[in-house]
Amino acid sequence: MTWLVADGEGVTLRLHIQPGAKKTEVVGLHGEALKIRLAAPPVDGKANACLIAFLADRLGVARAAISLLSGESSRAKRVHVSGVTDAEARARLA
Repeated sequence: MTWLVADGEGVTLRLHIQPGAKKTEVVGLHGEALKIRLAAPPVDGKANACLIAFLADRLGVARAAISLLSGESSRAKRVHVSGVTDAEARARLA
């Protein structure tokens, strides 16, 4: 299993999230997940909102194109992004 799986509509990302960091950034791989540090704290959905905004900006898609599949209250998350290819996602998140 890899951190990025393409389907006909977009890509599914396997992420490891570290909330409460100094700045929001992609760190690299954490096992078989892409590690992302978030400046937002893990309270009241702020970290999830920050993650969606960050991914939308980095991948050049609308926030509505991003859906949280699993891990709403966990560091391990699966996110689906519509309208982006495997190659585009890898390049923009590298």
